[in-house]
Amino acid sequence: MLPNAPLSPARWAALALAVAVAASACDLLTTEPPADGDVFDAPLDGMTGAELAAFVRGDGEFGRPFSPATGLGPIFNDVSCAACHSGDGRGLLRNALKRIGTPSDGFLDSLGGPQIQDKAIAGMVPEPVPAGVAVSVRLPPPVFGSGLIEAIPASAILANVDSLDADLDGVSGRPNWVPAAAFVPATEPNGGPGLHIGRFGRKAQNAVLLQQVVTAYLEDIGITSSFLPLENRNPKSGVPVETVDHAADPEVSDATVQAVTHYVRGLAPPAPGEDTPSRLEGQATFATIGCAKCHVPYLTTGPSPLAAAANRQAWMYSDLLLHDMGPGLADNRPDGDANGSEWRTAPLWGLRLMRQFLNGEALLLHDGRARSVEEAILLHGGEALASRNAFAALNAAQKKALLDFVESR
Repeated sequence: MLPNAPLSPARWAALALAVAVAASACDLLTTEPPADGDVFDAPLDGMTGAELAAFVRGDGEFGRPFSPATGLGPIFNDVSCAACHSGDGRGLLRNALKRIGTPSDGFLDSLGGPQIQDKAIAGMVPEPVPAGVAVSVRLPPPVFGSGLIEAIPASAILANVDSLDADLDGVSGRPNWVPAAAFVPATEPNGGPGLHIGRFGRKAQNAVLLQQVVTAYLEDIGITSSFLPLENRNPKSGVPVETVDHAADPEVSDATVQAVTHYVRGLAPPAPGEDTPSRLEGQATFATIGCAKCHVPYLTTGPSPLAAAANRQAWMYSDLLLHDMGPGLADNRPDGDANGSEWRTAPLWGLRLMRQFLNGEALLLHDGRARSVEEAILLHGGEALASRNAFAALNAAQKKALLDFVESR
């Protein structure tokens, strides 16, 4: 048939039949988008139209991939924020970060800082892991719920501190007191002079959400901003940065940084699964064997720049405090006030959906070594050893109920 020839009546009938069949098939095969509670990138309830519009813009910037022409590198770990955080959740082993040495060690300056950037644009050399230093492998943590964590008052976190184990239960959580970076405006939550309670990062080594975003741009992607305007470089390469990185600095605007900060601040944690008899039994056992001493079910937020994040319960199952997890989980690398065997209690929210965004896998603990919740529990030591042993002593039905509860969060 010629390209512009009219269709015959028979062909019109066949086409009409095909369209009807396709439409019927679509009715059978198409599905509705997942509910907000079943994803990691939904906004908090109660945001205004203007806030939602800014949230959408920040979402686009969070997913924006950079290239050398737009500022990527010269050394980096990945090309975008979203590339590290699968669906805004935890990362995969392929994008785990390596941190080295002790932040107070002067030799880190000659090595390009504590984070290893294992990729580089053409003409630049990526950083190798130097010999003879402590190396900590860390999976990118989930970013949803960050605005709620940011808005939890220091008093609510300090209420669970028992640094001297006064109640003799073997659990002695304490805060990681850290300064805000010099570039953080005093108007930012947890900013200003003095020490603040760290709440972000595997060792709660950062107190400020804006600082988390700015630092990730530079350290993870190699993107400068007015807050951190100098390119990160491998001091061992000997190649001048300006000969390979031709993008003008700063490579993202203040408006972009604020948009991404707003987006992360507005991300809602996913909804937990329904309460079943098994899960309610598991929840009671979870408390009985002492898991809830560190994995405190919820903390209540206070004021926030985002009204939707203010004055609400954050059911994250974490006290945001540091706990000594024993030599088996130690990375022997201090961060801020945290020593080499201390870790911030990992929030449990989002475990229900974790495998959907990790190719069916479960990657737990700071380095992803645990491939199931049970394995993660059995690797607990230090302050959690008594609870770990109590879990190991449960009968099969009790273990199943507890694991069902944890994996439904």
